[in-house]
Amino acid sequence: MRRLNVTLKLMVLGLIVLVLAACGEKTQEDVVGELQKKLEEMTGYKAKAEMSMNTGEEEQKFNIDIWHQKEELYRVALSSESDEKGSQIILKNEDGVFVLTPSLEKSFKFQTEWPDNGSQPYLYQSLVEDVIADPEATFETTETDYIFRTKTNYQSNNNLPYQEIHFDKEDYTPVLVRVLDKDDNALVEVNFTSFELNPTFNEDDFSMDKNMASSDTSAPASAGAEEETADNVLEVVMPEFTAGAEVMEQREVDLENGKRVILTFEGDKNFTFIQERSDAVTTLNAPQEVEGDIVNLGYTLAALSENKIEWNYNGVDYTLASDELTREELIQVAQSVQGKAVK
Repeated sequence: MRRLNVTLKLMVLGLIVLVLAACGEKTQEDVVGELQKKLEEMTGYKAKAEMSMNTGEEEQKFNIDIWHQKEELYRVALSSESDEKGSQIILKNEDGVFVLTPSLEKSFKFQTEWPDNGSQPYLYQSLVEDVIADPEATFETTETDYIFRTKTNYQSNNNLPYQEIHFDKEDYTPVLVRVLDKDDNALVEVNFTSFELNPTFNEDDFSMDKNMASSDTSAPASAGAEEETADNVLEVVMPEFTAGAEVMEQREVDLENGKRVILTFEGDKNFTFIQERSDAVTTLNAPQEVEGDIVNLGYTLAALSENKIEWNYNGVDYTLASDELTREELIQVAQSVQGKAVK
C-alpha cells in the first residue's frame, strides 16, 4: 500500500509539471538559462534604484544611478539624504577601481577585485551570478516576477547570509532585492525604478576627469572648500558601539588648516579613532591608494583593510584602526558613528 501511495504521488507530481509546462510556466532551470543568455547578449545597461539600509543605528536611504558597459566599465553614483556634501561615485575603468567624492575633490584608488569579490545588490550581473552559483537556491513565481532566494557572498559581513531577488517576468531585469540577516529580517532593500538595456554611452562617461567634475551639490566645490577653510570647525563625534571599550585619552594635533583629534579606546579590544576636517585639495591626478574593500556604512562609503577602516562624511575624514577588532567589528563601530557630537 505504501509503495502504491508513493507511485500515486509521483504520478500527480508529473501531471502538475505537465500542466505547468502546458500553461507556459517556466521552470527554475529555464529562468536561469534566460538570465545567463541575457547577460551574454547585452552590451551594458543604465539603471536607477532606491536603497534603504538598516545595518546601523538608524535607517539610511540612498538614490543610486548605475551604469555598466561591457566588459569592465562601471559607474555607480550613490547620493545619501543625510550627507550634505553630495554624491559619491564608485568608478571602474581601464585605470582601476576608484571611489570619488566630486564635491570635495577627493578620490581613492582601490587595490581590489571589485565588483567580482562579493555580492553587489545593485549590480545586475552580480545578482545573476549569485543565482547561478548557489545550488541550493529556491525559486517561486508570482503574476509579475520570478523570485530567487540565494546565499550571499559578502567578504566583510557574515551577518547578511541570504538575499531575495525579484526579476521581471517579461524581460528578466531586476525589480527588487532584499538582503536578509540570519532571522530573515530585510536589512538592505534595493528597489529598481528604471532599467535600460543596451544604452549608448559617450566615450568619456567612465573617465576620472568627467566624473570628478560631476558634483551634484548646488554650490560649486570651490565655494564649499573656502567656507570650510574659513570655519575650520571640527565637531568631535563618538561611536555608539565600542565593542566594550572606553575612551582613555583624547589628544589634539594642530594642523596647518585646522586640527586632528586622536581618541584612544581601551577595554576588551583596543582601537584608535582619528578625525579631522578634510583639506579640500584637488587629488584628481594623485588619488590616495587603498588596499582593501569598498564598504557601504549606511551613510557613506568606506575603505576597509585588514586592521583599518577609513571614510569621509560631511567634510570630515575618519580613520578607525585596531589590531584587535575583527573586520566585522571595525564596520560595526564605523556604522555607529553618525554625527552624534561629544557634549
